[in-house]
Amino acid sequence: MTADFIFLDAAGGGAAGSINLVFIIAIFAVFYFFLIRPQQKKQKEQNKFTNNLEKGMEVATASGIIGKINKIEDHYVTLQVDTKTFIKFTKNAISKEMTEAIQSPDENTK
Repeated sequence: MTADFIFLDAAGGGAAGSINLVFIIAIFAVFYFFLIRPQQKKQKEQNKFTNNLEKGMEVATASGIIGKINKIEDHYVTLQVDTKTFIKFTKNAISKEMTEAIQSPDENTK
């Protein structure tokens, strides 16, 4: 085992290898804290929103259709988009961000 360390020191690559390893770890940390972790948090909030849907709520789908929840089934939501017009969507199609945007239009115009 000590022979390996002597070989690395003799080649002069021991310190450079350690620095490269630190950079690789730093890159993974940046990816985790700036990309992966926020996405996981956003997904948890979306799931919580989806599980708390109630009849009568005005919501928006990811494609921009706005309607009032008429019926909630296991994995489906029926939206009333007009007086006698009902559309059935999967629960995952209801967007938390789009719903918040239609509920507070004053904040979006500032």
